[in-house]
Amino acid sequence: MAANLDIKRLLARDGTGVAARWDAFVLACPQATFFHRAGWLKLIEQQFGHQGFFLYAERAGEIVGVLPLAQVKSRLFGHSLVSLPFGVYGGVAAGDDEAANALEAEAQAIAKRIGAEHLEFRNVAPRHADWPKQDLYVTFRKEILPDEEGNMLAIPRKQRAMVRKGIKNGLVSQIDATVDRFFDLYADNVHRHGTPAMPKRYFAALQQEFGADAEVLTVSGPDGRPLSSVLSFYFRDECLPYYAGDDESARDLAANDFKYWELMRRACARGLKVFDYGRSKQGTGSYSFKKNWGFEPTPLHYEYCLYKRDAVPQNNPNNPKYQLMIKTWRRLPIGVANWLGPFIVKSLG
Repeated sequence: MAANLDIKRLLARDGTGVAARWDAFVLACPQATFFHRAGWLKLIEQQFGHQGFFLYAERAGEIVGVLPLAQVKSRLFGHSLVSLPFGVYGGVAAGDDEAANALEAEAQAIAKRIGAEHLEFRNVAPRHADWPKQDLYVTFRKEILPDEEGNMLAIPRKQRAMVRKGIKNGLVSQIDATVDRFFDLYADNVHRHGTPAMPKRYFAALQQEFGADAEVLTVSGPDGRPLSSVLSFYFRDECLPYYAGDDESARDLAANDFKYWELMRRACARGLKVFDYGRSKQGTGSYSFKKNWGFEPTPLHYEYCLYKRDAVPQNNPNNPKYQLMIKTWRRLPIGVANWLGPFIVKSLG
């Protein structure tokens, strides 16, 4: 007779024991991603004030599945239960169908109990053909070749010329111990695009929680002036550049291309196998940039259970109803935007 399956909830006060078992399962589970790590529970609850529902399935004392969820309540964007806010990947990661189905059933029960308007799973692979979906996002992943020159030659000619331009311009990269230089570039960048910045304390908390697996690389000019920076996540043998920012002069100096090349070069030297360029919306500049680097898009399967909605929510900058807000945000002084941003961005998830 098979052992009974129990669905339990990871709590921040549980201490390191259960979290360590959770992370050991995540590290070994092929379906799991960096965004399935237990540390996100503390980050989401402490940095944004959202209630986490980090569920795990246990059989005979062994964790056999996890499903990280968080409740996001916003007057502007609605009330949802999401796996996982602030992550591009999520959904269930389990060793068998029984555990996966039980975790998802518990998620639906929680969503109904808390009165959520919808439940969202940010799946890498499809799970529910009959659920409403959002086909807006794709991800870009590519093998890191074992030698530096091979990776350079794998970059299409035009972008490779930009990398070499950055090298010729005397640009240098450095791993930063703090998020100070990164945040200044990031906050200025998102302000120019008309979107609020995450609070600086959030990025510092990422470094504190994940240690060397949340690394900042900054590119400077020959004069030492910071031009471009990226905060990357490391998971198993993968490198995922996640948050980035640059100075307005970075484009002319090819600092962005040089930055990603330096990240890839360093990942190659570490023996990593996958460069994950992350999520982009189709038809955007970042989508084209990644395509120009020779990465092919793979659709992401964001699936929804709708409870108090008639359609999948469109809480993204492509929605025309947010265009006035974006234009107004660009006109705010950067200091005001950085002060006000954390109050807004917590609901964007």
